[in-house]
Amino acid sequence: MSKPKLTFHYPEQMGHIILLAMEEIIGPRGAKAIFTQVPTFSRIDNDPPRNRNLQFSFDVISRLQSALEETYGATAGRGVALRIGRVCFKYGLREFGTQMGLTKMAFRLLPFPARLWEGGKSLAELFNRFTDQRVRIEERGGQILWHIERCPLCWGRQTEYPACYLAVGLLQESLYWLSGGKIFNVEETGCIAHGDPTCTIVIEQDPISW
Repeated sequence: MSKPKLTFHYPEQMGHIILLAMEEIIGPRGAKAIFTQVPTFSRIDNDPPRNRNLQFSFDVISRLQSALEETYGATAGRGVALRIGRVCFKYGLREFGTQMGLTKMAFRLLPFPARLWEGGKSLAELFNRFTDQRVRIEERGGQILWHIERCPLCWGRQTEYPACYLAVGLLQESLYWLSGGKIFNVEETGCIAHGDPTCTIVIEQDPISW
């Protein structure tokens, strides 16, 4: 007898953040065109999906990402996913900033290197605590490595390139916010969908612009 297939999820609140960000970047009509390509959203009528009690399984989240590439083409779709990730941080900060301690004065007064590291840890802990996503971070040679060991963005996919652009965008925007407007080099160097053991995003701790 075969073992049942494990199903992993994001909580509804986090799933809705992704949907809101998609609607902001590609508009309600564009987002609806993406939603109709995913079985969970295939029978959407005129009500926005965020008003429905939906399950945001890893399979659904991954299909939303792949649908962007199918609709806009591989390169443009990845660019759209990057922008959606950046907007996800904005909505996520509103929902979870206090919970993560990011809006506390004690955190804001930390020296920048400490704020960067503690902010990254808080974000990883949020995912590890409230979702089935698993994140591990490490500091190495002037870099912060963000390892996603169980990733919803490329779940069940096989690609010829790192595919987790939404996560890259999320981290880009978090660094921009944490640093007060500086831009950092953020690059996904490994991806489970590409055959790597983890989805690894490398963050250079020295900003590109001051």
